[in-house]
Amino acid sequence: MDSSPFPSSLPMATLLLFSLALLLFPDATRAQQTRHYKFNIQMANVTRLCSTKSILTVNGQFPGPKIVAREGDRVVVNVTNHAQYNVTIHWHGVRQLRSGWADGPAYVTQCPIQTGQSYVYNFTIIGQRGTLFWHAHISWLRATLYGPIIILPKLGLPYPFTKPYKELPVIFGEWWKADTEAIISQALQTGAGPNVSDAYTINGLPGPLYTSCSTKDTFKLKVKPGKTYLLRLINAAVNDELFFSIANHSVTVVDVDAVYVKPFDAATILISPGQTSNVLLRTKRSYPMAMFFMTARPYSNGAVGTYDNSTVAGILEYENPKSFSSAAFNKNLSLYKPSLPVFNDTSFAASFSGKLRSLATAQFPAKVLQTVDRRFFFTVGLGMSPCPANQTCQGPNGSKFAASVNNISFATPTTMALLQAHYFGKTKGVYTTDFPVYPLMPFNYTGTPPNNTLVSNGTKVVALPFNTSVELVLQDTSILGAESHPLHLHGYNFFVVGQGSGNYDPTKDPAKFNLVDPVERNTVGVPAGGWVAIRFLADNPGVWFMHCHIEAHLSWGLKMAWVVQDGSLPTQKLPPPPSDLPKC
Repeated sequence: MDSSPFPSSLPMATLLLFSLALLLFPDATRAQQTRHYKFNIQMANVTRLCSTKSILTVNGQFPGPKIVAREGDRVVVNVTNHAQYNVTIHWHGVRQLRSGWADGPAYVTQCPIQTGQSYVYNFTIIGQRGTLFWHAHISWLRATLYGPIIILPKLGLPYPFTKPYKELPVIFGEWWKADTEAIISQALQTGAGPNVSDAYTINGLPGPLYTSCSTKDTFKLKVKPGKTYLLRLINAAVNDELFFSIANHSVTVVDVDAVYVKPFDAATILISPGQTSNVLLRTKRSYPMAMFFMTARPYSNGAVGTYDNSTVAGILEYENPKSFSSAAFNKNLSLYKPSLPVFNDTSFAASFSGKLRSLATAQFPAKVLQTVDRRFFFTVGLGMSPCPANQTCQGPNGSKFAASVNNISFATPTTMALLQAHYFGKTKGVYTTDFPVYPLMPFNYTGTPPNNTLVSNGTKVVALPFNTSVELVLQDTSILGAESHPLHLHGYNFFVVGQGSGNYDPTKDPAKFNLVDPVERNTVGVPAGGWVAIRFLADNPGVWFMHCHIEAHLSWGLKMAWVVQDGSLPTQKLPPPPSDLPKC
């Protein structure tokens, strides 16, 4: 029997060309890969800042393991919870097209994975390439439960920038000596702001600027002269936006939130919690006979509460090409420090964000909406909740800190996840669809606050028909003081078509919108005392969380959800839930 894989009718020349193609491009005819990962949620002892504590990890690693995939690959992650905490994992920035059951926010798309249980997250990466990250999405567990997602271009597709000599993730985090679950639990009970972290970290390490025993816990980036390195920056910090700089070096920003941007050079970058950025570091052409600090410290413009005003440092070390030692690194060199902006440099923040533009080429177009079906205006900011009877509270004027969107402080359901209620039509008692599309009581948002600063509470959502084109203006408020809010939208990317200071003017500001090459991302900083306008197409059916990625504000209620209805075609409908979906 003829066992040849080729039909006998094909001409010999065609067979030879086909065989040659298989040899030269063995992956060209292969369908997308399925990448399997096993996540064991378990406790592990970790020592930082001279003290040891037990933290939540994946597979005992801190930070957690990398997820690596190519655009178009399917990713299957089997998560088993061996810890005492209920857990979910969110794949931050992954579009989750028709795979909302895998998105991960607790009580929004799923109930938590309880101790001893497992859940398989199954999703395909479509139309994305760059850097994202995964993290726990319940309470404050993401303080230690996080790791990078590396999305490579499809095989045969090069980067639209210089091919790097080497790539590596640089993840910013925060470290508390105390138990973060106890910290947020106490804060919510007393109504006060949560205790600030004891250190920032780079790849889990605080560096030498804290205590004498933290020097050994320093991230070191070892490089060769005359090379280009791709740094995959991730801000996994719990509560703080960060400035980052490398002494005597600049970087070229080429990507944010897994979307290519027009390259620009920067001596310092600003990155908010939930944001990612790929930057190119071009090392000096010759051995510099020096080492260089790479440091990060907070950008904080709020008048509310305190923040960790410390600096994390890593070290950039050059390999000496003339050294014959195996390490080839000299420990007795001058060490240069970068100069970072002052902590409240809002002008730098505005200037940096203004430089971000989509690549907007034929290969990577900016498909920004030119017209919209629905317009929304949401205020985002802090407020107060009354102190319960027979209790003493430590928030403003004896109240409790709260946060809200359009003065609605979101109440998270506990009996059923929003997506389950939506899919099975059991929304009664779980959520209502009367979320206000404009503030119910307009006021001078960035001026004198109103007399009543108490928030309302409710589990309210906005319902959208499939394929609705949306324009959303997010307006910061000065209630309890203006603050920047990094807003993250699950299930979508959006275009940042405009931003400004003060109150948004619906008659004048739209004329200044950028509808040509606005930056596309999944997390945007609403400027302190200002506004930002975004546009997106609601083409992904499901329930999608939108919230501030400063965890304290999220805990206080600065969150809401969009319910996007099914379309008419089978490819526009949310599939049924997987059989192992956790139960509440």
